[in-house]
Amino acid sequence: MIADPAARRDVPDATVARLPEYLSALTDLAGRGVASVSSEELATAAGVRSAKLRKDLSHLGSYGVRGVGYEVEVLAHEISRQLGLAQNWPVAIVGLGYLGHALATYSGFANRGFHVVALLDRDPEVVGQEIAGMIVGTVDDLEQVVTGRGVAIGVIATPAASAQEVCDRFVAVGVRSVLNFAPCVLSVPQGVDVRKVDLATELQILAFHEQRKTDSVPESRPLLEVSP
Repeated sequence: MIADPAARRDVPDATVARLPEYLSALTDLAGRGVASVSSEELATAAGVRSAKLRKDLSHLGSYGVRGVGYEVEVLAHEISRQLGLAQNWPVAIVGLGYLGHALATYSGFANRGFHVVALLDRDPEVVGQEIAGMIVGTVDDLEQVVTGRGVAIGVIATPAASAQEVCDRFVAVGVRSVLNFAPCVLSVPQGVDVRKVDLATELQILAFHEQRKTDSVPESRPLLEVSP
């Protein structure tokens, strides 16, 4: 059961961060022909506790049906709508090094509501190349490209030294959502959302947990020798 849309306000950031995981799990279930799913089953598929999932979905006004659970397609549609995926968002990627190239060729964007409409770089050896069916343009034309192609989300995959400049130029022409892969913190005005993805940081977090696992393994003690 989906509640009145007016009830869906002030969704916590932590809940928003988990919604894509729920949508991914629901998409997989729908692909396997599953029509309905319990909160426990969906929570397991998404890797969270069922109580947390139920609380998250309550912010959307979705409570499921007692004894039945959630209708997979209905809930997937609702989460997609809440995430703004009912339309294709035009995306520009700046920085076509190894990471930027990988992002440009990632096929999953198109299936999840994002359309890469521009690839930009400042390296003369990269500008003019064809990547994923698109010609890489020069970053000197960023403003014209963003305006002309209606870019809504800017992706920064440049070295840290140039990331802030690129971000400032995005913001100056109206881009209000930025995904930053550069290893630095960007300064933006109020009203601009920045998501930072630092792969090294994620590895460090995993290393922390791996070290904790190692530390929790009891050290073997030498056997005491018993004199005859």
